[in-house]
Amino acid sequence: MTPVELLQRLIRFDTTNPPGNEAACVEFVRDLLKDAGVESELYAKDPSRPNLVARVTGKGQSRTLLLQGHVDVVTTTGQAWARPPFGGDLVDGEVWGRGAVDMKGAVAMYVSAFLRAARGELELPGDVVLVVLSDEENGGDYGAKFLVDEHPELFAGIRHALGEAGGISRVIAGKRFYPIQLGEKQICWLKATVRGRGGHGAMIHRDGTMARLARMLRDLDRKPLPIHVTPIVRDMIESIAAQLPRPKRDLILTLLKPGIADRALPRLGPRLRPIETLLRNTVNATIVRGGEKVNVIPAEIELELDGRLLPGFTPGQLIAELHEIIGDDIEVDVVRHDAGPAEPDLELFDMLGGVLRELDPEGIPMPLLQGGVTDARFFSQLGIQTYGFMPMRLPEDFPILEIVHAADERVPAAAVEFGTEAVSRALQRF
Repeated sequence: MTPVELLQRLIRFDTTNPPGNEAACVEFVRDLLKDAGVESELYAKDPSRPNLVARVTGKGQSRTLLLQGHVDVVTTTGQAWARPPFGGDLVDGEVWGRGAVDMKGAVAMYVSAFLRAARGELELPGDVVLVVLSDEENGGDYGAKFLVDEHPELFAGIRHALGEAGGISRVIAGKRFYPIQLGEKQICWLKATVRGRGGHGAMIHRDGTMARLARMLRDLDRKPLPIHVTPIVRDMIESIAAQLPRPKRDLILTLLKPGIADRALPRLGPRLRPIETLLRNTVNATIVRGGEKVNVIPAEIELELDGRLLPGFTPGQLIAELHEIIGDDIEVDVVRHDAGPAEPDLELFDMLGGVLRELDPEGIPMPLLQGGVTDARFFSQLGIQTYGFMPMRLPEDFPILEIVHAADERVPAAAVEFGTEAVSRALQRF
Protein backbone atom coordinates (compact mmCIF):
# COMPACT_ATOMS: atom_id res chain seq x y z
CA MET A 1 0.00 0.00 0.00
CA THR A 2 1.46 3.36 -1.04
CA PRO A 3 1.42 6.35 1.32
CA VAL A 4 -1.27 7.97 -0.83
CA GLU A 5 -3.45 4.85 -0.74
CA LEU A 6 -2.96 4.68 3.02
CA LEU A 7 -4.11 8.28 3.37
CA GLN A 8 -7.22 7.53 1.31
CA ARG A 9 -8.05 4.61 3.61
CA LEU A 10 -7.51 6.69 6.75
CA ILE A 11 -9.80 9.47 5.51
CA ARG A 12 -12.63 6.96 4.93
CA PHE A 13 -12.89 6.41 8.67
CA ASP A 14 -15.19 9.10 10.06
CA THR A 15 -13.31 10.10 13.20
CA THR A 16 -15.07 13.43 13.74
CA ASN A 17 -14.35 14.65 17.26
CA PRO A 18 -16.60 14.82 19.14
CA PRO A 19 -17.43 11.98 19.51
CA GLY A 20 -14.20 10.63 17.97
CA ASN A 21 -14.85 6.90 17.59
CA GLU A 22 -11.25 6.42 16.49
CA ALA A 23 -11.20 2.68 17.32
CA ALA A 24 -11.82 1.32 13.82
CA CYS A 25 -9.18 3.61 12.31
CA VAL A 26 -6.61 2.71 14.97
CA GLU A 27 -7.35 -1.01 14.56
CA PHE A 28 -6.80 -0.64 10.82
CA VAL A 29 -3.30 0.75 11.47
CA ARG A 30 -2.70 -2.01 14.00
CA ASP A 31 -3.53 -4.64 11.37
CA LEU A 32 -1.09 -3.06 8.92
CA LEU A 33 1.65 -3.25 11.54
CA LYS A 34 0.79 -6.84 12.38
CA ASP A 35 1.02 -7.82 8.72
CA ALA A 36 4.55 -6.38 8.75
CA GLY A 37 5.47 -8.41 11.83
CA VAL A 38 5.21 -5.49 14.31
CA GLU A 39 3.32 -6.00 17.55
CA SER A 40 1.54 -3.05 19.10
CA GLU A 41 -0.37 -2.23 22.26
CA LEU A 42 -3.55 -0.23 22.73
CA TYR A 43 -4.09 2.11 25.69
CA ALA A 44 -7.52 3.61 26.21
CA LYS A 45 -9.40 5.68 28.72
CA ASP A 46 -12.51 4.80 26.68
CA PRO A 47 -12.52 1.58 24.56
CA SER A 48 -13.92 3.49 21.59
CA ARG A 49 -10.98 5.90 21.73
CA PRO A 50 -7.74 3.89 21.84
CA ASN A 51 -4.16 4.99 21.34
CA LEU A 52 -1.68 2.70 19.59
CA VAL A 53 1.95 2.30 20.65
CA ALA A 54 4.48 0.28 18.62
CA ARG A 55 8.26 0.04 18.48
CA VAL A 56 10.87 -0.89 15.88
CA THR A 57 14.34 -1.68 17.22
CA GLY A 58 17.37 0.15 15.90
CA LYS A 59 21.14 -0.22 16.30
CA GLY A 60 21.23 1.35 19.76
CA GLN A 61 23.54 4.18 18.70
CA SER A 62 21.00 6.97 19.36
CA ARG A 63 18.20 7.73 21.79
CA THR A 64 14.74 6.47 20.89
CA LEU A 65 12.77 8.75 18.54
CA LEU A 66 9.01 9.22 18.87
CA LEU A 67 6.63 9.61 15.92
CA GLN A 68 3.31 10.93 17.20
CA GLY A 69 0.18 11.85 15.27
CA HIS A 70 -3.58 11.93 15.77
CA VAL A 71 -6.34 10.44 13.64
CA ASP A 72 -9.34 12.34 15.02
CA VAL A 73 -10.61 15.23 12.90
CA VAL A 74 -12.81 18.30 13.30
CA THR A 75 -16.42 18.46 12.18
CA THR A 76 -17.68 19.04 8.65
CA THR A 77 -21.12 20.18 9.83
CA GLY A 78 -22.36 23.29 8.04
CA GLN A 79 -19.65 23.17 5.39
CA ALA A 80 -20.36 22.90 1.66
CA TRP A 81 -17.89 20.39 0.21
CA ALA A 82 -17.31 19.86 -3.50
CA ARG A 83 -16.56 16.18 -2.81
CA PRO A 84 -17.56 13.79 0.01
CA PRO A 85 -15.49 14.74 3.09
CA PHE A 86 -14.93 11.09 4.03
CA GLY A 87 -14.54 9.73 0.50
CA GLY A 88 -10.76 9.95 0.23
CA ASP A 89 -11.11 10.66 -3.49
CA LEU A 90 -7.99 11.09 -5.62
CA VAL A 91 -8.85 13.78 -8.16
CA ASP A 92 -6.41 15.63 -10.42
CA GLY A 93 -3.49 14.49 -8.29
CA GLU A 94 -5.03 15.59 -4.97
CA VAL A 95 -6.45 13.49 -2.11
CA TRP A 96 -9.69 15.02 -0.82
CA GLY A 97 -11.20 14.62 2.60
CA ARG A 98 -11.33 15.74 6.19
CA GLY A 99 -7.96 15.18 7.79
CA ALA A 100 -5.97 15.21 4.55
CA VAL A 101 -3.81 17.94 6.10
CA ASP A 102 -4.78 17.81 9.78
CA MET A 103 -3.41 15.31 10.28
CA LYS A 104 -4.09 11.99 8.59
CA GLY A 105 -1.73 13.03 5.80
CA ALA A 106 1.16 13.12 8.26
CA VAL A 107 0.00 9.91 9.96
CA ALA A 108 0.15 8.23 6.53
CA MET A 109 3.74 9.50 6.18
CA TYR A 110 4.74 8.31 9.66
CA VAL A 111 3.13 4.88 9.34
CA SER A 112 4.56 4.36 5.86
CA ALA A 113 8.09 5.28 6.99
CA PHE A 114 7.69 3.14 10.13
CA LEU A 115 6.65 0.17 7.99
CA ARG A 116 9.70 0.68 5.76
CA ALA A 117 11.83 0.47 8.89
CA ALA A 118 9.97 -2.63 10.09
CA ARG A 119 10.64 -4.33 6.76
CA GLY A 120 14.35 -3.60 7.06
CA GLU A 121 14.38 -1.03 4.27
CA LEU A 122 15.76 1.67 6.59
CA GLU A 123 18.80 1.42 8.87
CA LEU A 124 17.78 2.99 12.19
CA PRO A 125 20.45 4.41 14.53
CA GLY A 126 18.10 3.93 17.46
CA ASP A 127 14.64 2.61 18.30
CA VAL A 128 11.59 4.34 16.83
CA VAL A 129 8.30 4.44 18.72
CA LEU A 130 5.10 5.10 16.76
CA VAL A 131 2.10 6.51 18.65
CA VAL A 132 -1.25 6.92 16.87
CA LEU A 133 -3.43 9.15 19.02
CA SER A 134 -7.07 9.91 19.61
CA ASP A 135 -8.65 13.18 20.80
CA GLU A 136 -6.13 15.85 19.81
CA GLU A 137 -8.86 18.08 18.42
CA ASN A 138 -10.81 18.21 21.67
CA GLY A 139 -8.17 18.64 24.34
CA GLY A 140 -6.31 15.32 24.45
CA ASP A 141 -8.02 13.93 27.58
CA TYR A 142 -8.48 10.56 25.81
CA GLY A 143 -5.23 10.79 23.85
CA ALA A 144 -1.84 12.33 24.54
CA LYS A 145 -2.79 13.80 27.91
CA PHE A 146 -4.08 10.42 29.04
CA LEU A 147 -0.90 8.63 27.95
CA VAL A 148 1.40 11.19 29.55
CA ASP A 149 -0.57 11.25 32.82
CA GLU A 150 -1.29 7.53 33.15
CA HIS A 151 1.47 5.77 31.18
CA PRO A 152 4.60 7.96 31.25
CA GLU A 153 6.76 4.81 31.38
CA LEU A 154 6.02 4.29 27.67
CA PHE A 155 8.22 7.28 26.90
CA ALA A 156 11.15 6.62 29.25
CA GLY A 157 14.40 7.80 27.72
CA ILE A 158 12.76 9.61 24.80
CA ARG A 159 13.89 13.20 24.29
CA HIS A 160 12.85 13.97 20.70
CA ALA A 161 9.70 13.48 18.64
CA LEU A 162 8.34 14.30 15.21
CA GLY A 163 4.79 15.58 15.25
CA GLU A 164 2.23 18.02 13.95
CA ALA A 165 2.27 21.47 12.38
CA GLY A 166 5.55 22.07 10.59
CA GLY A 167 7.52 21.29 7.45
CA ILE A 168 4.83 22.52 5.04
CA SER A 169 6.26 24.79 2.35
CA ARG A 170 5.30 28.44 2.22
CA VAL A 171 6.34 30.87 -0.51
CA ILE A 172 7.32 34.36 0.69
CA ALA A 173 8.60 36.95 -1.78
CA GLY A 174 9.32 34.24 -4.32
CA LYS A 175 11.31 32.06 -1.91
CA ARG A 176 10.10 28.66 -0.69
CA PHE A 177 10.45 28.24 3.06
CA TYR A 178 9.92 25.13 5.17
CA PRO A 179 9.01 26.17 8.74
CA ILE A 180 9.96 23.47 11.25
CA GLN A 181 7.96 23.91 14.43
CA LEU A 182 10.11 24.16 17.56
CA GLY A 183 7.56 25.49 20.02
CA GLU A 184 4.06 26.75 20.49
CA LYS A 185 2.21 29.34 22.50
CA GLN A 186 0.68 28.07 25.73
CA ILE A 187 -3.03 27.90 26.49
CA CYS A 188 -3.92 30.30 29.29
CA TRP A 189 -7.70 30.55 29.57
CA LEU A 190 -8.94 33.30 31.84
CA LYS A 191 -12.19 34.44 33.46
CA ALA A 192 -12.82 38.16 33.88
CA THR A 193 -15.51 39.23 36.35
CA VAL A 194 -17.11 42.63 35.78
CA ARG A 195 -19.12 43.99 38.72
CA GLY A 196 -21.41 46.98 39.07
CA ARG A 197 -24.73 48.13 40.43
CA GLY A 198 -27.69 46.01 39.38
CA GLY A 199 -31.32 47.02 39.33
CA HIS A 200 -34.64 47.11 37.54
CA GLY A 201 -34.50 47.06 33.77
CA ALA A 202 -37.08 49.85 33.53
CA MET A 203 -34.82 52.36 35.25
CA ILE A 204 -31.98 54.41 33.80
CA HIS A 205 -28.56 53.15 34.88
CA ARG A 206 -25.34 54.95 34.01
CA ASP A 207 -21.95 53.27 34.15
CA GLY A 208 -23.54 49.90 34.93
CA THR A 209 -22.07 46.46 34.54
CA MET A 210 -22.96 46.23 30.85
CA ALA A 211 -21.32 49.58 30.13
CA ARG A 212 -18.18 48.49 31.95
CA LEU A 213 -18.14 45.27 29.95
CA ALA A 214 -18.53 47.25 26.72
CA ARG A 215 -15.56 49.47 27.61
CA MET A 216 -13.46 46.40 28.40
CA LEU A 217 -14.27 44.78 25.06
CA ARG A 218 -13.58 48.04 23.23
CA ASP A 219 -10.21 48.39 24.96
CA LEU A 220 -9.25 44.79 24.13
CA ASP A 221 -10.09 45.48 20.49
CA ARG A 222 -8.21 48.76 20.21
CA LYS A 223 -5.20 48.31 22.49
CA PRO A 224 -2.88 45.38 21.70
CA LEU A 225 -0.73 43.74 24.33
CA PRO A 226 2.98 44.63 24.16
CA ILE A 227 5.43 43.10 21.69
CA HIS A 228 8.01 40.56 22.86
CA VAL A 229 10.68 38.89 20.72
CA THR A 230 11.28 35.28 21.77
CA PRO A 231 14.37 33.33 20.61
CA ILE A 232 12.42 31.16 18.14
CA VAL A 233 10.70 34.13 16.54
CA ARG A 234 13.94 36.08 16.35
CA ASP A 235 15.55 33.20 14.43
CA MET A 236 12.45 32.83 12.24
CA ILE A 237 12.37 36.53 11.31
CA GLU A 238 16.12 36.63 10.65
CA SER A 239 15.83 33.51 8.43
CA ILE A 240 13.13 35.17 6.32
CA ALA A 241 14.91 38.53 6.19
CA ALA A 242 18.14 36.96 4.96
CA GLN A 243 16.36 35.87 1.78
CA LEU A 244 14.62 39.17 1.03
CA PRO A 245 15.90 42.19 -0.92
CA ARG A 246 15.85 45.66 0.52
CA PRO A 247 13.64 47.43 1.56
CA LYS A 248 11.59 44.33 2.48
CA ARG A 249 14.50 42.96 4.50
CA ASP A 250 14.79 46.14 6.53
CA LEU A 251 11.04 46.22 7.09
CA ILE A 252 10.81 42.73 8.54
CA LEU A 253 13.90 43.24 10.70
CA THR A 254 12.09 46.19 12.27
CA LEU A 255 9.85 43.60 13.96
CA LEU A 256 12.79 42.71 16.19
CA LYS A 257 12.66 46.19 17.76
CA PRO A 258 9.66 46.21 20.14
CA GLY A 259 9.65 50.01 20.43
CA ILE A 260 8.94 50.55 16.73
CA ALA A 261 7.61 47.18 15.53
CA ASP A 262 3.98 48.34 15.72
CA ARG A 263 4.69 50.84 12.93
CA ALA A 264 6.02 48.10 10.64
CA LEU A 265 3.19 45.58 11.14
CA PRO A 266 0.57 47.35 8.96
CA ARG A 267 3.05 47.42 6.08
CA LEU A 268 3.56 43.65 5.98
CA GLY A 269 1.88 41.74 3.18
CA PRO A 270 -0.80 39.10 3.83
CA ARG A 271 1.75 36.25 3.92
CA LEU A 272 3.75 37.90 6.72
CA ARG A 273 1.06 39.64 8.75
CA PRO A 274 0.27 36.47 10.80
CA ILE A 275 3.71 36.92 12.42
CA GLU A 276 2.06 39.49 14.71
CA THR A 277 0.39 36.66 16.66
CA LEU A 278 3.85 35.31 17.46
CA LEU A 279 5.10 38.65 18.80
CA ARG A 280 2.53 39.14 21.55
CA ASN A 281 0.71 37.35 24.29
CA THR A 282 -2.89 37.44 23.10
CA VAL A 283 -6.34 37.53 24.68
CA ASN A 284 -9.65 37.11 22.86
CA ALA A 285 -13.08 37.31 24.48
CA THR A 286 -15.12 34.24 23.54
CA ILE A 287 -18.01 33.66 25.99
CA VAL A 288 -20.15 36.08 28.02
CA ARG A 289 -22.31 35.00 30.94
CA GLY A 290 -24.53 37.45 32.79
CA GLY A 291 -28.14 38.12 33.65
CA GLU A 292 -31.05 35.76 34.18
CA LYS A 293 -34.09 37.90 33.35
CA VAL A 294 -34.62 40.50 30.68
CA ASN A 295 -35.97 43.05 33.21
CA VAL A 296 -33.12 42.68 35.72
CA ILE A 297 -29.82 44.48 35.20
CA PRO A 298 -27.08 42.07 36.35
CA ALA A 299 -24.69 43.12 39.05
CA GLU A 300 -22.04 40.69 37.80
CA ILE A 301 -20.97 39.49 34.37
CA GLU A 302 -18.40 36.81 33.62
CA LEU A 303 -16.34 36.92 30.46
CA GLU A 304 -14.28 33.94 29.29
CA LEU A 305 -11.01 34.82 27.58
CA ASP A 306 -8.87 32.64 25.33
CA GLY A 307 -5.38 33.70 26.35
CA ARG A 308 -2.22 32.45 24.65
CA LEU A 309 1.21 32.87 26.20
CA LEU A 310 4.52 33.17 24.42
CA PRO A 311 7.13 30.65 25.57
CA GLY A 312 8.75 31.75 28.82
CA PHE A 313 5.81 33.84 30.03
CA THR A 314 3.58 33.10 33.01
CA PRO A 315 -0.16 33.60 33.60
CA GLY A 316 0.70 36.30 36.13
CA GLN A 317 2.60 38.27 33.49
CA LEU A 318 -0.32 37.99 31.06
CA ILE A 319 -2.79 39.19 33.69
CA ALA A 320 -0.53 42.13 34.53
CA GLU A 321 -0.40 43.10 30.84
CA LEU A 322 -4.17 42.77 30.65
CA HIS A 323 -4.75 45.03 33.66
CA GLU A 324 -2.64 47.72 31.95
CA ILE A 325 -5.33 47.80 29.26
CA ILE A 326 -8.60 47.18 31.12
CA GLY A 327 -7.75 48.66 34.52
CA ASP A 328 -7.52 47.09 37.95
CA ASP A 329 -11.22 47.12 38.88
CA ILE A 330 -11.99 44.00 36.80
CA GLU A 331 -11.08 40.71 38.46
CA VAL A 332 -9.14 38.24 36.28
CA ASP A 333 -8.54 34.59 37.24
CA VAL A 334 -6.79 31.69 35.54
CA VAL A 335 -9.12 28.89 34.42
CA ARG A 336 -6.58 26.65 32.68
CA HIS A 337 -2.89 26.88 31.89
CA ASP A 338 -1.03 24.29 29.83
CA ALA A 339 2.62 25.12 30.48
CA GLY A 340 5.35 24.51 27.93
CA PRO A 341 9.14 24.83 27.76
CA ALA A 342 10.64 28.33 27.72
CA GLU A 343 13.23 27.45 25.06
CA PRO A 344 13.48 24.64 22.51
CA ASP A 345 15.97 21.81 22.19
CA LEU A 346 17.56 22.36 18.77
CA GLU A 347 19.53 19.10 18.53
CA LEU A 348 17.70 17.66 15.51
CA PHE A 349 16.87 20.92 13.73
CA ASP A 350 19.91 20.96 11.42
CA MET A 351 19.40 17.31 10.48
CA LEU A 352 15.75 17.88 9.58
CA GLY A 353 16.63 21.01 7.63
CA GLY A 354 19.31 19.08 5.77
CA VAL A 355 16.80 16.42 4.72
CA LEU A 356 14.50 19.10 3.30
CA ARG A 357 17.35 20.76 1.40
CA GLU A 358 18.29 17.41 -0.14
CA LEU A 359 14.76 16.85 -1.43
CA ASP A 360 14.25 20.48 -2.44
CA PRO A 361 17.59 22.27 -3.05
CA GLU A 362 15.77 25.59 -3.42
CA GLY A 363 13.94 25.14 -0.12
CA ILE A 364 14.91 27.16 2.95
CA PRO A 365 14.29 25.51 6.36
CA MET A 366 13.50 27.89 9.19
CA PRO A 367 12.34 27.66 12.82
CA LEU A 368 8.65 28.16 13.62
CA LEU A 369 6.71 29.12 16.69
CA GLN A 370 3.11 27.87 16.42
CA GLY A 371 0.33 30.18 17.49
CA GLY A 372 -2.01 27.29 18.29
CA VAL A 373 -1.41 24.15 20.31
CA THR A 374 -0.80 20.49 19.50
CA ASP A 375 -0.20 17.30 21.46
CA ALA A 376 3.43 18.45 21.74
CA ARG A 377 2.49 20.39 24.88
CA PHE A 378 1.71 17.17 26.73
CA PHE A 379 4.86 15.34 25.66
CA SER A 380 6.91 18.38 26.68
CA GLN A 381 5.90 17.64 30.29
CA LEU A 382 8.07 14.52 30.00
CA GLY A 383 11.00 16.51 28.65
CA ILE A 384 10.31 15.55 25.03
CA GLN A 385 11.02 18.14 22.33
CA THR A 386 8.60 17.76 19.44
CA TYR A 387 9.66 19.02 16.04
CA GLY A 388 6.64 19.89 13.92
CA PHE A 389 7.62 17.92 10.83
CA MET A 390 4.97 16.82 8.36
CA PRO A 391 6.88 17.83 5.23
CA MET A 392 4.91 18.83 2.15
CA ARG A 393 6.19 20.63 -0.92
CA LEU A 394 3.12 22.51 -2.12
CA PRO A 395 2.43 24.56 -5.25
CA GLU A 396 2.79 28.27 -4.52
CA ASP A 397 -0.92 28.91 -5.07
CA PHE A 398 -2.15 25.97 -3.00
CA PRO A 399 -4.69 27.34 -0.46
CA ILE A 400 -3.38 25.46 2.58
CA LEU A 401 -4.48 28.00 5.20
CA GLU A 402 -7.96 28.31 3.71
CA ILE A 403 -8.80 24.59 3.78
CA VAL A 404 -7.52 23.39 7.16
CA HIS A 405 -10.60 22.81 9.38
CA ALA A 406 -12.69 24.09 6.45
CA ALA A 407 -14.52 22.72 3.42
CA ASP A 408 -12.62 21.02 0.60
CA GLU A 409 -9.60 19.99 2.68
CA ARG A 410 -7.19 18.18 0.41
CA VAL A 411 -3.50 17.59 -0.22
CA PRO A 412 -1.45 16.91 -3.37
CA ALA A 413 -0.51 13.24 -3.64
CA ALA A 414 3.03 14.32 -4.55
CA ALA A 415 3.27 16.18 -1.23
CA VAL A 416 2.42 13.00 0.68
CA GLU A 417 5.13 11.09 -1.20
CA PHE A 418 7.60 13.95 -0.58
CA GLY A 419 6.82 13.89 3.14
CA THR A 420 7.15 10.12 3.41
CA GLU A 421 10.59 10.23 1.84
CA ALA A 422 11.64 13.09 4.14
CA VAL A 423 10.47 11.24 7.25
CA SER A 424 12.17 8.05 6.04
CA ARG A 425 15.49 9.86 5.66
CA ALA A 426 15.10 11.49 9.07
CA LEU A 427 14.57 8.05 10.66
CA GLN A 428 18.00 7.02 9.41
CA ARG A 429 19.83 10.06 10.81
CA PHE A 430 18.50 10.98 14.25
